[in-house]
Amino acid sequence: MARAPVMAAGGIVLRRGAPPLVAVVRQRKRNEWVLPKGKLDDGETPKEAAHREVLEETGHNVAIHEFLGTLVYQSGGRSKVVHFWRMEAEGGPVRKLMNDIKAVDWLTLDDALARLSREYERAFLLQVGPMALAAAGFASSPAPELVPATDNIDTALQTLTPAEVASVDELRHGLLQKVKAWLRGEA
Repeated sequence: MARAPVMAAGGIVLRRGAPPLVAVVRQRKRNEWVLPKGKLDDGETPKEAAHREVLEETGHNVAIHEFLGTLVYQSGGRSKVVHFWRMEAEGGPVRKLMNDIKAVDWLTLDDALARLSREYERAFLLQVGPMALAAAGFASSPAPELVPATDNIDTALQTLTPAEVASVDELRHGLLQKVKAWLRGEA
């Protein structure tokens, strides 16, 4: 029988400057550069987990802003579902990096895209990175309307345009099909 998906959360973490910088972290075990994220603890909401994981992996306290999207991929024979928020680092580091993390680098968006080790994370950051920068006021074009930070997905969906709702519905349908296949033992 297939195993349940792993639920995780993280952030596209920005630091103000000229130019603005994006956090990427280097895992100790795999020596890969990834976006800061991690598994939900029991009883934790995705937004709470995102805040905790980013603090542990970057050493920076962050302010959480808009929900940016969900990334689903295969890891260790299981689906991993990761929810991401736009975050901004507040000041300097406030704690040491967790043992699983070897380093954190603050890079321009282009350099972060080049540094990431996983193609699916590069594709995700390529899509949401410019929106995150614009929403933070770092881009010359106006910020797109993003889903406000909330734990209630249905409330968040009420702020979307019909085209955005259709896109979310398509993602939900695909995820629902994966869950149904998993429940039938086909995944």
